[in-house]
Amino acid sequence: MVALGGALGACLRYGCSVLLAGSDSRFPWATLLVNVAGCAMAGFLTGWLLARGSELPQGGWSLLVFTGILGGFTTFSAFSVETLRLAESGDSAIALLNILANVLGALLAVFFGAWLARILVS
Repeated sequence: MVALGGALGACLRYGCSVLLAGSDSRFPWATLLVNVAGCAMAGFLTGWLLARGSELPQGGWSLLVFTGILGGFTTFSAFSVETLRLAESGDSAIALLNILANVLGALLAVFFGAWLARILVS
């Protein structure tokens, strides 16, 4: 389940990278997009399950969706390497912006996703 979901998530992430490849910006927009979107999806699914009074799944679907698809879709290693490249190329301000955008964006997205799911369920 994890491998199947991971393959699907990685393909989705690659698709986002291809769609945003034409950007002339030095900022790694594709990585930010997948990290924030993946966190929003994780937050939404978690909030939806909890709002319906469901237990958070531990196996099966959880492994497929959370560990597999969302784990393959989001990427902490790419974010880290891109930040290193920006810092080493002298773009320290953009590197710092990348750190803030990914960390704060991901956390806000999880909370927003969970909040939205609770609103839709109630």
